[in-house]
Amino acid sequence: MFNLFGRKPKEPTTLFYHTDVHSHILPGVDHGAQTVTDSIEMLRLQVEMGILRVMCTSHVTAETFENTPETLTAACELLKRAIVDEGLPVEIFASAEYRIDEYWSSEYAAGHVLPMPGNYLLLENSFVQELIEIDELMFDVQVKGYHPILAHPERYRYYNAHHERYEKLHKGNVKFQVNLLSLAGYFGKAAKVNALWLIEHGLCDMLGSDMHSVEHALIIKDYIASKEWRKLVEKYDLTKRIKNDMVK
Repeated sequence: MFNLFGRKPKEPTTLFYHTDVHSHILPGVDHGAQTVTDSIEMLRLQVEMGILRVMCTSHVTAETFENTPETLTAACELLKRAIVDEGLPVEIFASAEYRIDEYWSSEYAAGHVLPMPGNYLLLENSFVQELIEIDELMFDVQVKGYHPILAHPERYRYYNAHHERYEKLHKGNVKFQVNLLSLAGYFGKAAKVNALWLIEHGLCDMLGSDMHSVEHALIIKDYIASKEWRKLVEKYDLTKRIKNDMVK
């Protein structure tokens, strides 16, 4: 149709990968989506951004969200049925974001873990201080056949002045997953600066939404439509460096 203003309609902006490795979309299991309706709306926005596979990495933390493979699988099956009813072209997988704490230690020792396809495990460090034995833990996880992914390393403030710790962990075959919300500035200046540093130094292997709500999804949608995002992708050749789609 003839455009009265002489401009082409703006094309929807999509991500260059199709797998989200970090999300809180399962209903009612943590402080992410609370209802199936919330989950479906978040997934609808994911699809609009080009995401076709979503790893549902709900929180597993001591005292607050002591989820198990059974509770997470049940929530995932409920959501899968709703996805079919809605006709959404998206596949979801039950997994978790494991906070490395006393609950994790007991569940891990008992073999009660729910990895992503390909045996990838999303692990969250403490936000207060680096765990003393984290290097040994990451090694042990690999010995047991898992591939550890460190969730949002840019958000651990104790690494701000100790970038050498990033480098050591990464050299130990730990994948780093940076949040799109951090790049969008949602978690503040320090997280964004660290996220950009990780990308600049080739230490960002994966990107994740870490979305807990429709609001988060809309922030990400706006960010990936920005010139800032397009320049970042081009400058650091992210289409070749980001490996989200290897999780399968």
